[in-house]
This record gives sequence, C-alpha cells and structure tokens, in this order.
Amino acid sequence: MMEMMAAEVGLQQSSGFYCQQFPRVPRTSWTQNCILPGLSRGFLRKSSLSMSSSAQFRSCHVPSINGGTMLKRKGIHVMSPDLASPGLAVEFLDAWDDEYNGVIIDTECLPSSANAFASALLASLTNWKLKGKSGIWLKILSEQADLVPIAIQEGFDYHHAEPGYVMLTYWIPDEPCLLPGSPSHQIGIAGFVITDKKEVLVVKEKCPCSCSGVWKLPTGYINKYEDIFSGAVREVKEETGVDTIFQEMVAFRHAHRVAFEKSDLLFVCMLKPLSSDIIVDEKEIQDAKWMPLGEFIEQPFYQEDHMSRKMIEICTAAHEDRYDGFTAQQLISKLDGRVTYLYYKG
Repeated sequence: MMEMMAAEVGLQQSSGFYCQQFPRVPRTSWTQNCILPGLSRGFLRKSSLSMSSSAQFRSCHVPSINGGTMLKRKGIHVMSPDLASPGLAVEFLDAWDDEYNGVIIDTECLPSSANAFASALLASLTNWKLKGKSGIWLKILSEQADLVPIAIQEGFDYHHAEPGYVMLTYWIPDEPCLLPGSPSHQIGIAGFVITDKKEVLVVKEKCPCSCSGVWKLPTGYINKYEDIFSGAVREVKEETGVDTIFQEMVAFRHAHRVAFEKSDLLFVCMLKPLSSDIIVDEKEIQDAKWMPLGEFIEQPFYQEDHMSRKMIEICTAAHEDRYDGFTAQQLISKLDGRVTYLYYKG
C-alpha cells in the first residue's frame, strides 16, 4: 500500500489517514551521441521552445570507470538550426533500469534548457522503444517545471505530486499499463485512553464536520515514516497534553471515497495513560476532558453510528481483558534489511 500525504482541507480528523519507492539497480547510462533523421530542425522550431545555438550547462558527478567520480556536464548540446547536416546530433537522457524492464530517468542530470530536454527526451523514447522497455518514470523538480509541458506533449501522464516535485510516467507497450497507481489511501489513528476508574480521554473538534459538538476520541493523521502506534501516542499528546504508552491495536476500519476520492484507513489503538493533566491544543481542538465511559457512549451520535459504537465496545472489552488486540513486535524485513513492526496477537 502506498502512503498518502494528508491535506488541510477542513476534513474531519476522525477520517484521517506513500509511493512505492523503486530500488536502484546497477546503473545503465543512456548518454551517448546519435544521429536521428526523425529529429528535424522543424521539431526544435516549436513556438513553446526557445532555440539557441548552444544550450545551458550544469554539472553533476557520475561514477568513473576507474573509480571515484568525474564531473559531467548537466546539459545537452543543441545544434544550430542553420547547420546543413541531414540530421541532428543529440544525446540520450541519463537513466537506469528498474527491476521491471522499465527505466527511471535521472532527475539530477536533466538538461537545463527546454529545447535540449525535448531533443533528448524524444531520442531516448525512440531508443527505449527499440530496446523493448516498458514503463518510464520521470521525476521533475519544482525548479524544472518548464519541462513538464514538454513531457506531457510527448505522451507522459501525471502519476503523483509531492511538495517540490511531480512524478510523470510513460507506458510503451501496446497493452494495458502495468505501472502501480498513485497512493490510494490516507492513514490515520484514534487513541482510546481509559483510566482504572473507566474515564475516557475525549476531545471536541473545532471543525464544522459531522461530529461537531460531539465528544470523541483523539484522532489524527500518521506522519511520513511514522509507525502507527507512535502516531497514536503523538496525536494524544499534541491534542491533550496527556502522556501515554501503546498497549495494543484494537481494530481498524476501511472507508472509501473520503478525501480527494481516496480510501481511508483508521487504526484504533489502546493507550495506557501515564499522566492525567490536560493541556488543550487550541489550534486543533475546542476542548478536552476525562469523561465517564457510560456518559461517553450514551451520546446520541454513538447511538446512531453503529460502527463507532462497536469500536468503543471492543475497546472497552480489551480494557476489561475480554478481548485481545494486536501488539507491535519488532522484526527485520528481508525486503530492505530494516527493523519494522509486525502487528499480531501473541
């Protein structure tokens, strides 16, 4: 599942919640001179491109064949339109193969001028088609935004965008595209904090949403690279000032077509309180307090919302040792060799 960033659009946090990263494999440099008769001078005379007899250059470091690095020009030489040559000398874009017979274009070594990029892109696409490649990935930074219309004109599609860049893709085979889609889910948490006296930590949202005026569990979005249980502890602390420790994941719900037509996952975490003093975050919530469990669940909102009521009943059962949720266990994944968490009963 690919993770999705949360946008502040006035959506209720109770529905709060990637891109799959592609491992770099041994690099294949596509940069080399070639003559392509199909690249006529007319191609570079498009009104959207500024023609000059020389391109702008920047530098990037690439591995040298004898070790270390060498300085490589970060631009493509564009021939003068007045040359009488039957073809146009161009270079391919720097790129490397991915694990799926595709190509990932090197963002750091894109040509710095629009006409040089257009020439190199068209030449590279022709080359990759001849080599039987499939999916092409092109990441364009904000400062390179003038290259986006050129790529779109050549057939690239938008995949996703993050602050600072946009990701484009190009599918070569004449068959349904097999590239993974853009992030499809939001990931959020709800923290169920209950004392030995069966008082639940509840908050009242400021936003004018469906749960406005209702005392509810602290909820929020998971940050990038944050574990689910860590996010639950953080959100409770930020909204109420109460310190907690994660005990178990009690349940989760899966909803669709929520924010930006994305699906929505909300993980409900049982947290043990380590403090009781409440400090309200006035930027996010209207109020917070400890409320008797019976009074909390008897609110009209929970009498009508069967899913929320069932969630609270399960949390209560877990608190009374009548239900076992999932605990977080540290394990090393062979996929990336990193320590991660597996949630399971045990």
